[in-house]
Amino acid sequence: MLEMTREEFEELVAEALDRIPPELTRLMDNVAVFVEDEPPADDPELLGLYEGTPLTDRGEWYAGVLPDRITIYRNPTLRMCESREDVVAETEVTVVHEIAHHFGIDDERLHALGYG
Repeated sequence: MLEMTREEFEELVAEALDRIPPELTRLMDNVAVFVEDEPPADDPELLGLYEGTPLTDRGEWYAGVLPDRITIYRNPTLRMCESREDVVAETEVTVVHEIAHHFGIDDERLHALGYG
């Protein structure tokens, strides 16, 4: 497994977020991004997870709710990558993938777009 501190990995996630076009980040609403070391035990290879209500599913009822949560998992990413460059690329793909879920894009479409 590659070695990378939590702080270094968090910086990669922040850089990936910074590369999201501003016209999209302005549309993001009530969402927080976190980094965790390990995913849930029932899915040990999970790289990222979106939990919340996609923008496309929100209606008049959507008020006063906790933020959607995007979690990026450090250790599975480090286990699957062979170099720092691989980690940078995989982190960017994972961040884009989870943000796309916030916008209501499903896994099938993401895979077709190369963000699977």
